[in-house]
Amino acid sequence: SRGGLIDTEALIGALRAGRLQGVGLDVYEEEEGKFFKDLSDEVMTDDTLARLMTFGNVLVTGHQAFFTEEAFRTITETTIRNITDFEEGRSNENVLRPR
Repeated sequence: SRGGLIDTEALIGALRAGRLQGVGLDVYEEEEGKFFKDLSDEVMTDDTLARLMTFGNVLVTGHQAFFTEEAFRTITETTIRNITDFEEGRSNENVLRPR
């Protein structure tokens, strides 16, 4: 992960001080197990990520590791599975449901 390239505590400090208008991140140093599944019913145990996500001008998304063979294979397989599940009326783990 390239999340380790970002000093998240310094980033939070800069956001608090108003030195940044906004931030978009697709990596986070402790991202393992935090993305690509619905955790909305669980308590967030990563205080740093929780603090970062309290800012209205911060967008955090899962990293896709773009332009690697493995990433394209995974994205393709997931997309095909999602389309097939939809067309065949099956439920799918990737569907976001309102709370």
